[in-house]
Amino acid sequence: MTRAPIEIRVPGDKSLSHRALIFAALASGRSRIRDVLLSADVHSTAGVLRALGVSVPALGGDIVIDARGARALLAPHIDLDCGNSGTTTRLMAGVAAACAFQSRFVGDASLSKRPMRRVVRPLTAMGARIELESGDGLPMVIHGGALQSIRWTSETASAQIKSAILLAGVVAGVEVEVTEPSRSRDHTERMLRALGAHVEIDGTRVRVAAMTGALSPLDIRVPADPSSAAFLIALAVMLPSAPISVPNVCLNPTRIGFFDALRQMGADVRIDEGAEQGGEPTGTIRGAHSELAAVSVGEAQVPSMIDELPLLACVGTRARGTTVIGGAEELRVKESDRIATVVSNLRAIGATADERPDGLTVEGSQGALRGRVITHGDHRIAMAFGILGALPGNEIEIDDPACVAVSYPGFWDDLARATGASSTRALT
Repeated sequence: MTRAPIEIRVPGDKSLSHRALIFAALASGRSRIRDVLLSADVHSTAGVLRALGVSVPALGGDIVIDARGARALLAPHIDLDCGNSGTTTRLMAGVAAACAFQSRFVGDASLSKRPMRRVVRPLTAMGARIELESGDGLPMVIHGGALQSIRWTSETASAQIKSAILLAGVVAGVEVEVTEPSRSRDHTERMLRALGAHVEIDGTRVRVAAMTGALSPLDIRVPADPSSAAFLIALAVMLPSAPISVPNVCLNPTRIGFFDALRQMGADVRIDEGAEQGGEPTGTIRGAHSELAAVSVGEAQVPSMIDELPLLACVGTRARGTTVIGGAEELRVKESDRIATVVSNLRAIGATADERPDGLTVEGSQGALRGRVITHGDHRIAMAFGILGALPGNEIEIDDPACVAVSYPGFWDDLARATGASSTRALT
């Protein structure tokens, strides 16, 4: 008899939550945002916008933001604290670069080590003056003002860099064009188009025409985060229990590469498309227990599953054969060096894994995995190994389970519900 799936609703999409707040602040009029993600990173974006004079209310399930366009942004009297959020830093850097005042961006110890010169270069080429006080990372001081049009070719596919340039162009009222080596997440382009900007997309090239007026206000219900859904679907395909169903997930083609990879491994993963929300396709994703075979992913697939690659490596421990991840150098400059962190932790719990300059390899096995995982405060590492720790026979301790609050505050409770555990302590 087919068992009914356990339905778990995951939080709103993090990428869309950031952008919804930013675009509401840049619009002229009243915007309404429902189901915004209540995570540490999104709170960082809200805090930065408040420091720039935007009346962002306390975040909740249904908020309203009244704004008067980018020209109403005010010079901040305090540092713009981005916490652990690279998205907040880089996207708001694009906004600040086009504003005629000085802004100083700061963050926590982890964010301060992440590379910022990659976003400084195009914004400087547009006419902003930017100082990095400590090598390549934060603090970063931006002296904004009138910017010029630019055609920029990025060395790496990065939605954050692309978005910074597009936002700078929108706020400055100049045409911008960005070409990437492969297609990165396109949430910014979709939302800009939905709010009245003229956006042209040709393969990996995006052009936004100069805007003479403010963006239209938005009314959006933020769909569920596919990166958060990925952890529960991965659990479902590895755990011999009831299937798991996650409704109302953002099905943007640039975000669902992980589910394609699971299918390549032989996983029973099904996607039922639903209504479009805020320019984004949505639907329900269902996963059920499956026999898995190893998979190889390369540079072309990486951008659509960049945040799920640590999870894919963990799934690889339960797949027949050797799972190979390549073309993923970008993992070296995330919240941690995720290549080194994943491999060292896999070895620490008894799995066979090796680093490569641009990725890693993992040998599949059905042996028990036991040990302590050092997350370096990285939420994706904590959740990926938390999924492995929830499998029967495994005993894995996560050193910093609270770090999941960056993107999925209720993760441990949802994991306990999915596994039938009596408490989250059994998992952490």
